[in-house]
Amino acid sequence: MRCVIGIDLGSTTTKAVLLDESGDVLGRGVTNSRSNYETACAVAREETLTSARFALLGQALESERGDAKDLIPALRDAFRLELFLVELTDLRTTILRDLERNLLLRSRRSALEPAVIRVLDGVERAAAAMFLEGAPRRSDFFRDLAGAAYVAEAEALARAGEVAFEPIAALFDRAIIDVETRCKPCDVPTLMGRALHRVLARGVTSDATRAALARAVESATRETIEELAAVGTGYGRQTLPFPPEAVRSEILCHGRGAHRVFAGTRTVLDIGGQDTKAIQVDDRGVVTSFQMNDRCAAGCGRYLGYIADELNLGLHELGPLALTAKKEVRVCSTCTVFAGAELRERLSLGQQREDILAGLHRSIMLRAMSLLARSGGIRDQFTFTGGVCNNPMAVKVLRELVAKNYGADITLNIHPDSIYMGALGAALYALDDVRAGRGSALPGFTRSVEARA
Repeated sequence: MRCVIGIDLGSTTTKAVLLDESGDVLGRGVTNSRSNYETACAVAREETLTSARFALLGQALESERGDAKDLIPALRDAFRLELFLVELTDLRTTILRDLERNLLLRSRRSALEPAVIRVLDGVERAAAAMFLEGAPRRSDFFRDLAGAAYVAEAEALARAGEVAFEPIAALFDRAIIDVETRCKPCDVPTLMGRALHRVLARGVTSDATRAALARAVESATRETIEELAAVGTGYGRQTLPFPPEAVRSEILCHGRGAHRVFAGTRTVLDIGGQDTKAIQVDDRGVVTSFQMNDRCAAGCGRYLGYIADELNLGLHELGPLALTAKKEVRVCSTCTVFAGAELRERLSLGQQREDILAGLHRSIMLRAMSLLARSGGIRDQFTFTGGVCNNPMAVKVLRELVAKNYGADITLNIHPDSIYMGALGAALYALDDVRAGRGSALPGFTRSVEARA
């Protein structure tokens, strides 16, 4: 299959989208951005190619009768579990290696090693419950899922008086950086086979369905995916490991991506990790004007991440917690530098953290509304993109502010995959290049990853 890829290198996450020659989305991938941008792009690309295999699986099952196609969601969940277990093994190896090699830890190895093995064994036992049997999808990132389970197991040991919590937690913090910054080509056929075994082991399918799934898995994993062109964009686009002619402005890409998904889009708000963009587009998705925050990351995803760290929460937990607030505490500043100090002061005054978070979300969205006003206001339809659109409290406050200032008849579009709008726009520009016969050379990291495989 011939395709093109778009990669959006953000300050917090790196996203990728794969399109086939007709412009249909074949796969998506997202990973944490890293100090090594080539690694971040390579990991996002690898996840996108893996995701594409499930699209090919669906195509292979189109002509099959029976309930085989209905089992694709279960197969995907089982595959995610297998990926998690592979990374968990890498984490275990890294932690035990650090215990052996670190001179400061070597004297405590006899006490720490059995404890950390028990913690990791507990995480492994709990892994199936994170992915199978309709488990809610809490995060796309191994760090979040493994970190939450690891901390829970370590706290249980600490409460029992068997080991101190801090050194066990420090081992995870040290090792997870190494685990995340290694790009490991995914052995899709092997992991897909294990996932298929998990699904079929439940014994609820007929022999015909089993045979159909086995044929489809073999077909999807053997299909060759040929990348014709790649375009990069995003906050870190100037440092992208792409040829200069294969880099596009994130403003153009977000505007075009949003218009592709919601053809009626005329105004786009993108709140990313490091910047906020208010964009106006015409009926073809061409940008006509825009405004950006121009000084710092105040009111962006990075600020929310810092607050989450201060509260010892996952970033995905902030919005649901804020929704439980009884009142909104007015936040004077959304400056990332002073965020911790103000948060600690308000907590010391007895204010509830959910009330503080509610006020914080309103402050962030008020800053976004100011940018929108300067860009030309909000016109129907209005599309919200970027990672912050996955925050339910941010969405709630934005709806209220839009209705209050522009009327309740404005359509607010939020897609489950809104975080990929920039990468989608980049992929569409890559498709334009191919159709115009001006495709550029693929980035070097695509060849280096294949060489390591």
